[in-house]
Amino acid sequence: MGLQLRQTFEAAILTQLHPRSQIDIYVQVLQADGGTYAACVNAATLAVLDAGIPMRDFVCACSAGFVDGTALADLSHVEEAAGGPQLALALLPASGQIALLEMDARLHEDHLERVLEAAARAARDVHTLLDRVVRQHVREASILLGD
Repeated sequence: MGLQLRQTFEAAILTQLHPRSQIDIYVQVLQADGGTYAACVNAATLAVLDAGIPMRDFVCACSAGFVDGTALADLSHVEEAAGGPQLALALLPASGQIALLEMDARLHEDHLERVLEAAARAARDVHTLLDRVVRQHVREASILLGD
């Protein structure tokens, strides 16, 4: 997962602004019920933003899979353990660019578009929520600082 996180954030962080710097992202999973990679990406995005590290865009992630003939987003542990094909998607929502897309099993091409769209829709929903929370945090911080 460390390599996936590195690839994901290399696509989003503006490293050229700090050429001789090292940015380390450490993630500790305390409890997992599916969608671990997506939760790590979304938490790391908030941490990077809070640290003031410049990024092209938020990085929002979601897992998706094909369970019982239905495309599902944000799979639980039980849904992941069912053994159906799954994918992890990290998206830069403003541009629609994919930072990372990984599948762990074969999926017929007739179903790929539905599963990918379910993950992308959920990632955009995560972006909406994160954007609202970050903006609220900035407003509260500026009030406390008297700006």
